[in-house]
Amino acid sequence: MSALSHPANSAMPPPPPPGGGGASLTEDAFLNGRLRILQPEKGFRAGIDSVFLAASLPCSNGETLFEAGIGTGVAALCTLARNPDVHITGIEMAGRYALMCEENAKRNGFGHCVRIIHADVKEALRKDLSHLPQHGSFSHAYANPPFFDENKSTPSPHLLKSQANAFGPDDLAIWIKVLHTMVTLRGTVTIIHRADTLGKILAVMDEKFGDIRVAPLYAREGSAASRVIVQGVKGSRAPLQLLPGLILHNAQSQFTPEAESILRDGMAWRLR
Repeated sequence: MSALSHPANSAMPPPPPPGGGGASLTEDAFLNGRLRILQPEKGFRAGIDSVFLAASLPCSNGETLFEAGIGTGVAALCTLARNPDVHITGIEMAGRYALMCEENAKRNGFGHCVRIIHADVKEALRKDLSHLPQHGSFSHAYANPPFFDENKSTPSPHLLKSQANAFGPDDLAIWIKVLHTMVTLRGTVTIIHRADTLGKILAVMDEKFGDIRVAPLYAREGSAASRVIVQGVKGSRAPLQLLPGLILHNAQSQFTPEAESILRDGMAWRLR
């Protein structure tokens, strides 16, 4: 899917990368300019997947959320723009992205609402690391995991993008296990991923969650789904539901009103 974000028009160039050095950055607008996000000009760049993921999170005032692979913070900040009375803890392996996420949270007025931990997502399963969150302590957990199997795709020449996209055969299951470990009983776990991985996602989630909701995203009417959002409840025994999903573009390749309301107006997309 194409990204909704575009470099912001400004007389001033974007500030240098946090920590100095590295490739240049762009300043991208999300939610019709309500958020201004610094992202690497080259490498992994968040787009509309992160916006839809954030819109689907069923969070309420005062709740705590955990994000695996928080990146530059697009999903987290879209969540906070909709509900500023939640707190988000994110874990990020790439140090430069973790620093950018901190900067983005501050420059959008949410620095006090976000905690970023520089670590590998897999380390969150350990109980002997004091800097990692307590297991079972979050109301909701979510992720936009890397998409590409490292055995099937050509690595990107950009290290950060290659790290974000390179995914081992068992990594998706591990990420789901991390999310499950982090939420409290009856907490929700939500992920967005390629539609062709739905079978693998459900095979893992069916063992750990109930009341699973699957919401497909279609590029246009009549096309096969390109993305799915999958959301489950820890400890529930309710059956799976396949939801109608959302069509992104009309025949003129413009966003549909339903997609616009989420991407531009910041409307929630409730799955439950």
